[in-house]
Amino acid sequence: MEDKEKVSPSGEDLEGAPEQNSIPTTKVQRSAKFVKTGIKIGGNYIKHYSKKLFNPDLDKSELNEDNAADIYQSLSELKGSALKVAQMLSMDKNLLPQAYVDKFTQSQYNAPPLSGPLIVQTFRKYFGKNPDQIFDKFNIRSTNAASIGQVHQAELNGKKLAVKIQYPGVGDSISSDLKLVKPFAFRMLGMSEKELDVYMKEVEERLLEETDYELEVRRSVEFSNACANLNNVVFPKYYPELSSKRIITMDWLEGKHLKEFLATNPSQDLRNQIGQALWDFYNFQQHELRAVHADPHPGNFMITPEGKLGVIDFGCIKEMPEDFYYPFFSLTSANLLDNKEETIKAFRQLDMIHKGDTPAQIEFYYTQYKEMISLFAQPYITDTFDFGQTEFFDQLYGFGERISKMSEFKQARGVKHFIYVNRTNFGLYNILHELKAKVKTDTFKPHVVLEY
Repeated sequence: MEDKEKVSPSGEDLEGAPEQNSIPTTKVQRSAKFVKTGIKIGGNYIKHYSKKLFNPDLDKSELNEDNAADIYQSLSELKGSALKVAQMLSMDKNLLPQAYVDKFTQSQYNAPPLSGPLIVQTFRKYFGKNPDQIFDKFNIRSTNAASIGQVHQAELNGKKLAVKIQYPGVGDSISSDLKLVKPFAFRMLGMSEKELDVYMKEVEERLLEETDYELEVRRSVEFSNACANLNNVVFPKYYPELSSKRIITMDWLEGKHLKEFLATNPSQDLRNQIGQALWDFYNFQQHELRAVHADPHPGNFMITPEGKLGVIDFGCIKEMPEDFYYPFFSLTSANLLDNKEETIKAFRQLDMIHKGDTPAQIEFYYTQYKEMISLFAQPYITDTFDFGQTEFFDQLYGFGERISKMSEFKQARGVKHFIYVNRTNFGLYNILHELKAKVKTDTFKPHVVLEY
């Protein structure tokens, strides 16, 4: 967290940012907000089709921009799981029109901060004291406001601290919020209802964990200790005695977020160093711990003045059971992917090919999934990989765009673990692409089996 009082990690001045003095916490209040937003979106569609009567060639660009702005404004005021879903969707370049991606990306860094009285209210609820009775100094203005909580700078016994405070009502409204956001997601994503249900259930499980700050503190300590020997990766110290179910206190980590870091025009060597640290951080967890930090958006990382990668959030962890890990990561081995029979067995285990599929369907899905995994695996099959190259990402996005239009992929396929593991790895690839980093990819290799 950069040492800039009243400046958000996106570089915006939060001193002038409008504060939110209340937040809808009950199901009725939150439902009313969604209904109001739905009415606005309905109006946008009426306006769009009215214009289209006079201009049949009119595309959906303006409609998407209007809808994205209205949905984002509503989710920003509600905060919580619905805003988190928007953040997740903004990281997948193939799921949403660009207008939504551009708007929802804002939630990776900042959302309207809550006012001081609401922050004090949270402290009194969980500690029975005001923050200035706990800390020597406490900045009532947040330095970063995101989807689930906001961060404040504090001091105690001469040590600078970061205090993350969860928004009121967020942890208690996950299930009801996701039910309310489902119609919006259905319209934006074009998924089948079954596929959307699988997606929402997995998201709900992770969000219930992510809003449990006591669990996050335990995981943060566990994972930072497990990753302590990785080169150029640093973590803040956590303070359980100054934390609670809705508040986390940790060391303040000096540094810049990715956008600010890249604005300094860092050298290729430094970009490579940060990229290598990021690659090692993720692949050590995936292949040695079988559980991974599954929230790879830029707001969760800092680049320190010493050129190290600071990891500041362990709220979202995805564990990978063996019956998913081995068939999935073994497919990144060229040897297995070259064996059609064993590859199809692995696809069946991962529910990518279904029991009742016809021979023609089996051949179709085998061909498409083999191409997809061959693309995904490119960094794994060489000792080094240049993530700055655009051709690789053009192929990835092009493939995703192509299959998103195929009727064969409108039905749910693949086990639920793909949702967060794909999100994690493609999020990692995208950050490495922004860094234009060249990294050694043979540092932590997948454990593979070649027969099923």
